[in-house]
Amino acid sequence: MSQNKYDVIIVGGGISGCAVAWKLARYNIDVLLLEKDPDVATGTTKANTAIIHAGYNADPEKQKGRLNNKGNIQIKQIVKDLNIPFEEIGSLVVGMEGDNLSVLDELLEKGKRNGVEGLEIVDKEWLLREEPHINKDVVAALWAPTAGIITPWEFALAMAQNAVANGVDIQLETEVLDVYTDNGKVTGVKTNKGDYQADYVVNAAGLYADDVAKMVGVEKIEIHPRKGEYYIYDHAKDFEINHVLFPIPTKISKGIVCTPTVEDNLLIGPTSDFVDSKEDLATSREGLDHVFEGAKKMFPDLTLQDTIRVFAGLRAADKTEDFVIEAADTVDGFVNVAGIQSPGLSSAPAIADLAAEILEDLGLTLEEKKDVIETREEPVRFYEMSNEERAKYVEKNKKYGKIICRCETVSYKEILDAIHGPVGARTVNAVKRRTRAGAGRCQGGFCGPRVTQILADELGIDTTEVRLEKNNSKIVEHKIKGLLGSKVIDNA
Repeated sequence: MSQNKYDVIIVGGGISGCAVAWKLARYNIDVLLLEKDPDVATGTTKANTAIIHAGYNADPEKQKGRLNNKGNIQIKQIVKDLNIPFEEIGSLVVGMEGDNLSVLDELLEKGKRNGVEGLEIVDKEWLLREEPHINKDVVAALWAPTAGIITPWEFALAMAQNAVANGVDIQLETEVLDVYTDNGKVTGVKTNKGDYQADYVVNAAGLYADDVAKMVGVEKIEIHPRKGEYYIYDHAKDFEINHVLFPIPTKISKGIVCTPTVEDNLLIGPTSDFVDSKEDLATSREGLDHVFEGAKKMFPDLTLQDTIRVFAGLRAADKTEDFVIEAADTVDGFVNVAGIQSPGLSSAPAIADLAAEILEDLGLTLEEKKDVIETREEPVRFYEMSNEERAKYVEKNKKYGKIICRCETVSYKEILDAIHGPVGARTVNAVKRRTRAGAGRCQGGFCGPRVTQILADELGIDTTEVRLEKNNSKIVEHKIKGLLGSKVIDNA
């Protein structure tokens, strides 16, 4: 049962906000997470390179450096508890002939200072053996075995679902319009759906964290969105990459990355370009050419033949190029979790720990619950099963026998579960993130209309009200019968 008075309100349902909610759900406090979009993980969290970084690239003197390795270590247990797809495949920073190979030694030392284990410099022979398709001009690489790949939106969703199971309230399509204060102390928030009272507010608003901070007079945070463009390949591609591969990095970018995904797609990108708009997710010919050219340097035989989609994401980069996780100086009870760009995904559990520590220092009593639910039931993933395993599920429930998405083998029952589960799907893309319906080679060409109809049926709305993602993204504008009225067309 929702209420209007909470101990803590979290603004933003990306990976950071969901991680903070997951952490605070372990204590005897009332917590509310507010997200302005129809689903969690719809911003930076859903459009990134999906890597759990080892922690050698971040500056040890910055919050990024201090939190990355801590988060990396914690994630290994969290993915088991919450049944999140994850593979610890390791990463390589690859030096080619003509590159400044001293950077590899610098990264090795930086990683050791950050506490990263297992780092070593590997030679050409090692690289050609482990990555048969790699450019033969390779010389050496930094090998980081603790790096991995994850499904970022399911990481956030799983934390949100576990938080709900442990008593956190989540309100979607609820935008924070103002933060109320009285005598220098937070008292609550104003939203498009009414007011909520709270003693503490955590600002995890991603690209909009500077706007939320300004509501309490914090002017120091300046988010400058940085766009990254990507290509993604079909998982049926005839080209295998075994690890996360980076070129020698620059000061502002890790370069064009080539990596497999947990679902066995190939992902290449991103670019790194500052943009003016926090809504600018357009891809460009120039940007995509830059991505492909960068990937070709690593893998000369790579083509665009099996690409199935291009997309762009925005990093919520603060002017400091560091995380900004701290209590506000201007008002009591307000905590910023801002500037969370890479390695924010990798650092998420450690970010949540730090936010909880700050709240406790501000006076919030964190008394652990006696019966915390530690696990999340694993969603059915039909596409991962053998035909024998699928047959057993169909025997239990015939709705598993109706395949809606042929490319990814997603059943009708999986879509129903996505809609009616904790933090249920309300849009076509929300279904896609939970089930992979529409994520395959035809990109929803076959299953899109069926998913739209299922959403309409299950949510009790008309198909013209079903959205792809946000408010201005309706799938069906009009029904033909509605346009024609009751007229009968005579084709004779």
